[in-house]
Amino acid sequence: MKKVSLAILLGTAFFVLSLQGVVPQKWELQNKDDFLKGKFDGISVSYDGILSLSPKEDKIEGPSEDFYLSFLLTSDGITYLGTGHGGKVYRITKEGKAELYFQTSEMDVSCLALDRKGNLYAGTSPNGKIYKITEKGKGEEFFNPAEKYIWDLVFAEKGTLMAAVGENGGIYEINQEGEGTLALKAEENHILCLKADKNGSLIAGSGGNGIVYRISAGKASVVFESPYEEIKSLALDQEGNIYAAAAGTLTKAKKEETPAPPLKSETEVTLTVTPSLSDVSGILPSTYKNASALYKINPDGLAKCLWSSSEELIYTILWNEGEKKILFGTGNKGRIYTIDNDEKTSLLLQENSEQVYSLLAFESKIYAMSNNPSRLSVFYPEQRFSGEYLSSVLDSKTISSWGKMEWKAEVPAGTTVQLQTRSGNTNEPDATWNDWSPPYQKMEEQILSPKARFLQFKILFKSQTGKISPSFQKVILFYLQSNLAPEISKLELLAANEVFLKPPEQDEVIWGIQDSSAGVLPPKKDETKSVMIAKKVERKGFQALTWDAEDENGDTLGYSLSIRKEGETKWRPLKENWTENIFTFDTLAYPDGIYFVKLTASDAPSNPQGTELRAEKISRPLLIDNSLPAIKNFLATKDKNTLEVTFQAEDAFSYIEEVKYLIRPNDWRVVFPMDGICDSKLETFNLRIPLSPNSDNLITIRVMDSHHNIGVYMQAF
Repeated sequence: MKKVSLAILLGTAFFVLSLQGVVPQKWELQNKDDFLKGKFDGISVSYDGILSLSPKEDKIEGPSEDFYLSFLLTSDGITYLGTGHGGKVYRITKEGKAELYFQTSEMDVSCLALDRKGNLYAGTSPNGKIYKITEKGKGEEFFNPAEKYIWDLVFAEKGTLMAAVGENGGIYEINQEGEGTLALKAEENHILCLKADKNGSLIAGSGGNGIVYRISAGKASVVFESPYEEIKSLALDQEGNIYAAAAGTLTKAKKEETPAPPLKSETEVTLTVTPSLSDVSGILPSTYKNASALYKINPDGLAKCLWSSSEELIYTILWNEGEKKILFGTGNKGRIYTIDNDEKTSLLLQENSEQVYSLLAFESKIYAMSNNPSRLSVFYPEQRFSGEYLSSVLDSKTISSWGKMEWKAEVPAGTTVQLQTRSGNTNEPDATWNDWSPPYQKMEEQILSPKARFLQFKILFKSQTGKISPSFQKVILFYLQSNLAPEISKLELLAANEVFLKPPEQDEVIWGIQDSSAGVLPPKKDETKSVMIAKKVERKGFQALTWDAEDENGDTLGYSLSIRKEGETKWRPLKENWTENIFTFDTLAYPDGIYFVKLTASDAPSNPQGTELRAEKISRPLLIDNSLPAIKNFLATKDKNTLEVTFQAEDAFSYIEEVKYLIRPNDWRVVFPMDGICDSKLETFNLRIPLSPNSDNLITIRVMDSHHNIGVYMQAF
């Protein structure tokens, strides 16, 4: 919607109207961000905006549980799965058969770890216990840190189990006998994730303030302090770079400069943070704040943001050493992205679940654990045989006719690309929408869908061999909106004699006046000019009007104004072909009386003759009063040192606003009528004025009406 409104009081210096008419418009998708607004089923989009078939994916049949919370793969291909809110651990064989392996006493199994002997350890919440499970159905409580949450488990190089806990925020080191000591007491409320690096140090991410720690030789140092609430996931590459997924509300403004280097390892951590997570068991709800970012922190402690979003929340990151890429899973669109060695981001695929909660690599395959709904899947280096891209819905703002569609793609032998469109009049496609059109055969064709407000397209990709994919580069769809009449939402009359000075003229020019020479006024020393804000001043005899008008098509609007006196039927031209939304005229050219002003807005500047549309609005009654109020029945009687004065002040059209008298050498004095308030066209005054010995014997009465017309009467006594 194109809206034109008067904003002079708030400070805009010019009316720059760059409105478009009802001309063919286009919807164009040709880069990654354009395509990311749609939905992907078996389709990837590269950093440079090329659509192609995504990697082959198979679903792993998992148990029927509300949430999948933790995921572990053994070297022989066995999968362990921790769930919520039933507190169960499942074992899934290489053949894909799932069986209940252990039942805990808590709601959620939030993390899993496997020792060198094949014993499984399960961290639970919300009662914060760690179980040691030796075989199916056999397990016992291994360690209880008296914490509410066990967020992550990892084995240190020397074989001790490291546990990240909340909500007192710390890391426990637990020996083989189940005896634990506090290795780190952080000021944050939660330590959410752990990674052991190749040098034997432990990397940790916190929640409360999103901080990355390094724990080495019993000392903790801050590697990186993010501007977010949480560090949700960590990954390490072979070059010593740390990848950190930060998420949640921004706790401080993002800095453009590179963050400061990390603290030295011997510096003790003394940060204090207010708790931010009150109940985070299981999956965070879909309404959770979705601001997140992915940082790369080099061995020198310098951090760089590789990706950020205000709409998608990172849940997990994975370093793929074979391809030298970082993979990360997000919600709430269930997407898996990759960032290559050149730090360019591509969408690998989109899952059917809302959140990709965990990614694990095994041999050449990538395993994904997702939620809402809960799902396990594995994808391979090979590509799929088919896929579909579904665009977002185009809103043309009104019923529109569809023009041609142009698209560009490379379609190798053995592959096909098909486009189809559909249209409807609801912003979400439903049963009322028209059916999908037949496939378009050429790269430039007339859109076949019926006229409507909304349009959507889909692209079908197919490959006979699965070894080569078509690549789709861009699409352009043309449409023409139905012409809609303009709307005038407001027509206001300023007070009589009240006008705006047009900025940024050097001379004082009344804004909106049709004859610029008549409106040029000499500058006044007591009024400071501003080129940013239009100044409101009083100029006798001028009447200003302002209005707001809009056109759904974004058409350029032209205005006509006409006037008629009360009791007459004929509208008389005031101004034609006006372009601004303020107009000022000289009322001295009109006899006193009550008038009406009609504003007509037309989209003729943007439409062929005969197709233009108009809107009209009539103002409230406008009183033109340029006649002076009169003083009559004046009588002045002097009695020693007192002057008694009686008179009446009268105006034909306006109420009396102010009355003053002057007896020199004194100043003007305001007086009130006998009824105590000036509020009518006729007021009666009875004054007793004390006189001083040096008082002049001449009294002057000045009467001003509500239109600021001033009448003066003088009499000697």
